[in-house]
Amino acid sequence: MYNNYGASYQEQRLQQMMEQKQLKDFMRMYSNLVSRCFEDCVSDFTSNTLNDKELTCVNRCTLKNMKLNERIGQRFAEENAKLMEDQAKMGR
Repeated sequence: MYNNYGASYQEQRLQQMMEQKQLKDFMRMYSNLVSRCFEDCVSDFTSNTLNDKELTCVNRCTLKNMKLNERIGQRFAEENAKLMEDQAKMGR
């Protein structure tokens, strides 16, 4: 019974660590997105609002980077599924 409790605790701890890493990765991605789009799009600092050109640029930049990250996530999932399948085949 102790072994099951220990394994359960380890699984919970691993899950918690994975969630923290995912949050950290998401925050890093978000920060990079904000920095990149700001640097690429914002040039007029005489106003406290974005002009139409800057707003359009920020929207395009954001959409482009979100699609890129979505595609990277899909490819990672595909490669991970293939790896798991290959490992299952080797375990037979």
